[in-house]
Amino acid sequence: MKNIQSDKSNIYVPIVALLTLAIASGIGKAEQLKAVPFTAVTISDQFWAPRMETNRKVTIPYDFKMCEQTGRIDNFAKAGRLMKGKFEGIRFNDSDVFKVIEGAAYSLHLYHDPQLDKYLDDLIAKIASAQEKDGYLYTCRTIDPNHPPDGAGKTRWSFLAQSHELYNVGHMYEAAVAHYQATGKRTLLDVAIKNADLIADTFGPDKKHDVPGHEEIEIGLVKLYRVTGNEKYLKLAKFFLDERGHTCGRQLYGEYAQDHKPVIEQDKAVGHAVRACYMYCGMADIASLTDDPNFVRALNRIWQDVVFHKLYLTGGIGARGGGESFGDDYELPNRTAYCETCASIANAMWNHRMFLLHGDAKYLDVLERVIYNGFLSGISLTGDKFFYPNPLACDRNYERSPWFDCACCPSNIVRFLPSLPGYAYSQKGDDVYVNLFIGGTAAIKTNDNAVRLTQQTRYPWDGDVTITLEPQHPSEFTLLLRIPGWAQNQPVTSDLYRYADTNVENVTLTVNGKAVALDIDKGFARISRKWEKTNVVKLHLPMPIRRVVAHEKVKDDMGRAALERGPIVYCFEGPDNPRGVANLVLPPDTRLNAEQHDDLLGGVAILTGQAKIKGQIVDGTTSLENITVTAIPYYAWAHRGNSVMAVWLPTSTEGDAK
Repeated sequence: MKNIQSDKSNIYVPIVALLTLAIASGIGKAEQLKAVPFTAVTISDQFWAPRMETNRKVTIPYDFKMCEQTGRIDNFAKAGRLMKGKFEGIRFNDSDVFKVIEGAAYSLHLYHDPQLDKYLDDLIAKIASAQEKDGYLYTCRTIDPNHPPDGAGKTRWSFLAQSHELYNVGHMYEAAVAHYQATGKRTLLDVAIKNADLIADTFGPDKKHDVPGHEEIEIGLVKLYRVTGNEKYLKLAKFFLDERGHTCGRQLYGEYAQDHKPVIEQDKAVGHAVRACYMYCGMADIASLTDDPNFVRALNRIWQDVVFHKLYLTGGIGARGGGESFGDDYELPNRTAYCETCASIANAMWNHRMFLLHGDAKYLDVLERVIYNGFLSGISLTGDKFFYPNPLACDRNYERSPWFDCACCPSNIVRFLPSLPGYAYSQKGDDVYVNLFIGGTAAIKTNDNAVRLTQQTRYPWDGDVTITLEPQHPSEFTLLLRIPGWAQNQPVTSDLYRYADTNVENVTLTVNGKAVALDIDKGFARISRKWEKTNVVKLHLPMPIRRVVAHEKVKDDMGRAALERGPIVYCFEGPDNPRGVANLVLPPDTRLNAEQHDDLLGGVAILTGQAKIKGQIVDGTTSLENITVTAIPYYAWAHRGNSVMAVWLPTSTEGDAK
């Protein structure tokens, strides 16, 4: 990938850019943990690869079609005077188009698709036409500047609390960088640079003081900085973060927008969950590039607050539908859980960045919990229906929808799924980290070598992982394999959830058939040795069925238990339990078995066993009848018609449904 100097003429200045990027990447400082880019990883397993193929074949074209049918794409043509008409939809609809472009760009790297490539070229031309001469891009104002829609503000930047002017273009910057990395084309990147230059000329310490009501531009600006080497984008991202919580002639937007106090003083996750996690992502990006200890300390405090008080078992966040927001400590209702799909995605993004800051697998444990549960439930197996909220219990009709007026979730899903290869591995100096267990290959460059790494596994249904390492030349380095928290008797690194029993089966590790003692540091098994072609590492992670109980202050889960196996959270659903789930009881001594069913719900392991169902109440005592029960992965519910569902079941007749 070429380095770009983002000046007005867009000329290449490789020496300057390389020097700037050297500073940004930590050369000359202590070596930093870096993600192996998505462009260096190929996924070919039986779990994620089919979903990425569905995303490519179904979800991307479907989302583009919906963007066309709802006028989102025509808005760019109208703003560019390529067609006549009024602005259609919500003021932030531009962002949905940008997110689908980002997903399409990731997909183009995974699979060459000339038709999709041409579609993007044509769409980007429309976007470029909608950009005003000075770089401004916000179709709902450009189409009719005298009559912008509600919430847009009467003039530019006049209502940033709700206008989403900066939010929209943040997603555009992310799409532009992904498109450039995947295709080498500058078309959208040039649009992004021109817009970012305008915003950098408008906002700053000696310019306009304000912040976006919905964070996102900070993430995009850092990505622009990384690809261009232009430090003003990094400074602008930090300005927007530093400005939060300071009046400076403006009115604060409050807790809802995380604008109630300076970010470095914040210690609680509050307000709109997606906005919050996007802000935390931006803070983590800045911290990694500037070594700002105040940002790191604030992030650590907020992460502790979430993982100890506000995290659903599925990895979802955001208890309240009102304000799509975090609730109070231990406020984790099941039926009314909001757990917006976008919030799960943002939570995964944030935890990945926290891992890169600290090198601790506890952040990847949360990331994994999200992607296999809270995120994956948000999209149907067919790729064309979506959840906005993701409750953990349901006693009436609830099903995925084909689209939403506010379509942030479908367009976020379509970009997150194909970005997963970029989460699987990381590297620091000569250390190679395996973060996630996903079959496929990775080309990893260390300081002194290049290593081809191949994973073979049936994870998450099986805990056996085979890793083949092929260094370009024999050399000494350290391979770090994540040992998940669930395999070490800890669902998450807090007391919010715990297993009701202790797993006594051992994690085992071999290299070239010889047993290796587990040397675990920060959740990673370290293997330091001279590696040659071809070394084979085998990891065995036992996957017993586990009962989970929640902290006693989570009142909605008191007297209840949930089931996990490996990284998968399970639920009980009507089609498998025809007598319903509201009256099911899961006594502590219930014996359950795991069965693989490749012909069910895309291939799943189900849990079956004998439990109890409440019967009649006689003399104040509730009778219990033995009954066969079945649990399926939580992400797979609501695929067989409207039905009841529950993740948490009472363990005795004293519990009642919540």
